[in-house]
Amino acid sequence: MAVRLDLLLALWGEPWGPLPDAIAGEPIQAISTDSRGDLKGALFVPLVGERFDGHRFLEPALAQAAAAVVERDRLEPAAVQALAERLGRPIWPVGDTLLAYQQLAGLWRQALAAPVVAVTGSAGKTTTRELIRAALAPLGPVVASSGNDNNDIGVPLTLSKAGESTAALVVEMGMRGLGEIDRLSRCAQPDLAVITNIGTAHIGRLGSREAIAQAKCEITAALRADGLVVIPAGDPLLERALAAVWSGRVRRVALADELAGFDSSLPPADLIGTLEGPGDGVVAGPGADPVASACNQPRLRLQDGNVLQLPLEGRHNARNLLLAVAVAEELGVRRQALHALEVAVPGGRSRRLRIGGIEVLDETYNASPEAMLAALELLADTATDVTPTPDGGSAPPHRRYAVLGTMLELGDQSLALHRQVAVRARELGLDGLVIVAPGDEGDAMLAGAAGLARLVRVDTPAEATEPLADWLAPGDLLLLKASRGVALEQLLPLLAAALA
Repeated sequence: MAVRLDLLLALWGEPWGPLPDAIAGEPIQAISTDSRGDLKGALFVPLVGERFDGHRFLEPALAQAAAAVVERDRLEPAAVQALAERLGRPIWPVGDTLLAYQQLAGLWRQALAAPVVAVTGSAGKTTTRELIRAALAPLGPVVASSGNDNNDIGVPLTLSKAGESTAALVVEMGMRGLGEIDRLSRCAQPDLAVITNIGTAHIGRLGSREAIAQAKCEITAALRADGLVVIPAGDPLLERALAAVWSGRVRRVALADELAGFDSSLPPADLIGTLEGPGDGVVAGPGADPVASACNQPRLRLQDGNVLQLPLEGRHNARNLLLAVAVAEELGVRRQALHALEVAVPGGRSRRLRIGGIEVLDETYNASPEAMLAALELLADTATDVTPTPDGGSAPPHRRYAVLGTMLELGDQSLALHRQVAVRARELGLDGLVIVAPGDEGDAMLAGAAGLARLVRVDTPAEATEPLADWLAPGDLLLLKASRGVALEQLLPLLAAALA
C-alpha cells in the first residue's frame, strides 16, 4: 500500500521545503501519528488534543519520516521552512491536521482493493464488528477496528493498517452527535454498511430517537452506489430514516419468533434465523454434561437448513450474528464456513468469569437502556447447574443477582429509562439487585425495583461488595453492567477478595 506524493500535491499544493521533480511520484509507505514508532517512509501527522500536541515532536519525527503535515497556525512558518530545508523533507501546512489525517486515510482507502464494511448502531457495535471479522476470515487477512478506535482518529488509524494483503476491513463508527458518522463515512467510503439498531444511547445529546436514527443513517453518506445496507427488520423508525438518505440495496434480518410482532407494512426480513437449544439462545452453564452440551448448544437455524452455533450468548447476539452472516454472504463467504465461528470480544463485553464459585457475566464496559435490558434477559435465561440431592432429586436452580449502575447521556429521559430498566429487573424475578447510582437516577431505579426480596442502593462500586458477599453462594449467577463512567470493573478484584 502507498500514497503517491503527487496526490498530496493535488490535495494541499506546494509544501514547505524541497520536493524535487524526481521524487514527486514516489509513494508514502505509511501514515503515522506516533512520533515514537517506526516512521521510515511514512508521512508524520502531528495531532492536537486537550492534553497533547504532536507538533512538539516534529523535528525528531522528521529525522525518520519521509514527509509531514503541520497546522500552519501552531508553528512559526520560517522555522518550519528552515527545518524542512535542513532535513530535506517536504512539510505541508494545513488548517487542521485531524482533517488532513482523514483525507490521507481516504486516499489510502481508495488505493485498497479490499472491501470496507462499516458498522454502527446504538448498541452491539463492537460485538457485531467482531462477529463480522470472524465471518470474513475465510476470505483471508481481515483488518478491523480495535478497542475504542471508532472515532475521528480511530477510523483513519484502522484504514491505515490495511495493506495489499488485506482481504477485508471492518470499521466501527461511533458518534455523540449529528454529522460525526457522515464525516467517518466519507473517510472510509464503505462498500457495505451495517446498522445494528436504533436505541436511546446519547439521547441526552441528540434529543430524540428520530435524531439518533438520522445520525446512524449518515453511515450511507459515502457508501458506494451499488453497496448494501444491512439492518434488523421491523423497526419503522430506522426504515424511515434510512429511506430518507438511501435508495440502494437493503438486506434485513430477523429472528423467526419475532416476526409476528412486526408491522406488516414494513419491508419483510429476507434472512431469518430460528433459535434452537437451551434457553433459546444462551449457553449452558459450567458443569453441564459435555456430551449433552455438544448436542444442546444453542444454535441458529437458517431457512435453507444451515445450522450455525452461537459463538456469543444472548438473543441480541443471535441477531448480531445474522447481520454478520448477511455481510459475509454479500462478500462471497459460503454459509458452511460460518457454522462455528470463533469470536473474541474486548474485556467487559459478553465475558464470563468464575469468581469464588460465582459465575459472573461481565458487561462492565458500557451500557445503554437497550443493552441493559438485553443483559437482564440473558441473565434470566442463562442455564445453570442443578445440584443433585442425596435422595436422587435435585436442588432448586441457582440464584441470579445483578449489579446495575448509572447510564449516562440520557438527558431528559434519564429518570424514566433508569426506572424502566429496574422495573424489568423486578419483573424477571431476580433474587437480588445492587444499584450503583447516586442521585435522582438511583432513586428512579430503587423505585422501579421495589418489591425485590434483596435490594440495595450504593454510591460506588466498592460499596457493592458487602451486600454481595452476604448474598452470594457457589453456583449463583451475577450480572455486572453500567456505563463506562461508573467504572464497575473495579468491583471484580474486590469481589474476588471477599469471596476467597
